[in-house]
Amino acid sequence: MSRKIIIIGTTASGILGFRKDLIKSLVAQGHTVHAFAINYTEAQKQQVAQMGAVPESYTLNRTGINPLSDLLATVKLAKKIKKIQPDLVFSCFSKPVIFGTLAAKIAGVPRRIAMLEGLGFTFTEQPNGLLFKTKIIRAVQVLLYRLAFPFLDRIIFLNPDDPVDLVEKYKLKVKQISVLGGIGLNLADYPYSAPQSQPVRFIFIGRLLAEKGINEYIAAAQIVKQRYPDAECVVLGGLDEGNPGGLTQQKLDSLIEKNLVIYPGHVDNVQEWLAGSSVFVLPSYREGVPRSTQEAMAIGRAIITTDVPGCRETVVDGVNGFLIQPWKPQALAEKMIYFIEYPEQIEVMGLESYRMAQEKFDAQKVNQRLIAMLLN
Repeated sequence: MSRKIIIIGTTASGILGFRKDLIKSLVAQGHTVHAFAINYTEAQKQQVAQMGAVPESYTLNRTGINPLSDLLATVKLAKKIKKIQPDLVFSCFSKPVIFGTLAAKIAGVPRRIAMLEGLGFTFTEQPNGLLFKTKIIRAVQVLLYRLAFPFLDRIIFLNPDDPVDLVEKYKLKVKQISVLGGIGLNLADYPYSAPQSQPVRFIFIGRLLAEKGINEYIAAAQIVKQRYPDAECVVLGGLDEGNPGGLTQQKLDSLIEKNLVIYPGHVDNVQEWLAGSSVFVLPSYREGVPRSTQEAMAIGRAIITTDVPGCRETVVDGVNGFLIQPWKPQALAEKMIYFIEYPEQIEVMGLESYRMAQEKFDAQKVNQRLIAMLLN
C-alpha cells in the first residue's frame, strides 16, 4: 500500500547527502515523499524533484534555543504538514526530532518516527570535563526530548550506546527503540582500491574541531614524523574558527609550513583522496556511526579510531584496525607507527574493512531495514 511520507531534515545538503538513497527506495516502492529542509536553493529543489520527491522549505533555527521563535516555527510547520496530510512523519537530527515531532502531533499525523544519528556535542565527554554552559544546554535538550519522545511511535539510533546514554539514563518515555547501525553508503560510489604503503599516508576526514580528535591527530603526527619523517598525514575538512574547540587558520598554516600535515583545502573528490591513502584515522570523542569511516572501509582502508560510542561500531580491534582510548595521542601514534613498521598489515586489515563494509554498510540493505522500521 502506497503512503504519503514527510521526511524532515535540517539542511538541504543533508537531505541530498544522507537521505538520497532512502528517498529513492521509498519512491521506487510507490510512496509519495515530501522532503523538508530549511535552506533549499532552486538547484537543490530540482535535484530532489529528480529523485521523485517533493522539496518543501520550512523555517527552524538549527542551533540556538529561543522558545518563542521555536514555538512559532513549530506552529508554522504543523500547518504545512496538515496541508499535506501525510501517513507518516520521519524526523532526523536533534531539533527536527523535537519540533518536527511536536508539529506532526499538532497536525494529527497518525504515525511519527524519529532518528538521532548521534547525540551531539552536549553529550560528548571532554578531556577536561564539560563546561557549565554545555551542561545547561544538555539539561534543556533532555527536557525537550522528554516533551517530544512520548509522541513518537519509534525512535531510531545508529549505535547501541546512544539509547543507553539518553533514554535509559534520563528515564525518557518512548514506545519503541530501534538500533539501525550506520545509515550506509551506495557502495558502487566507493569501489575497492589497493592501498599505497610507500610512503605510508594517513588520512583524517572531519570538521577541524576538538571533539573530532583533530588535536590528538596533530599531536600523534608530530610523534610519528619525528621517527619516520617520510610518513604523510593528510587532513581533509573545514575550519570552524567560531567554535571554541576549532582549529584556527593560523595554527593550520603553521602545521602546513612545518610539513607536518598535508591540507588541500576544500575538496570535492574525497573518494580520490581516500584511494590515495594507506590508513584512515578518526580519534573522535563520540559519533553516531561516522560516515567518513564507512567510506574509508568501503574503499578498503585499515582504521584507527577511538573506543567510544559510534566509532567502536566500525572496528574489530586487531582485525580491520585498532581501537584506542580517547584523548591519548601517544597511543594513537603507536598504532600509526605499527602500520609503518608492518606495512603488509595495511592491505590485510584494509581487506577486512572492505569485507565489513559490504556486510554492514550497504545502503540498499540498510534502507530495507529502515523502511521496515518506518512502515511496520
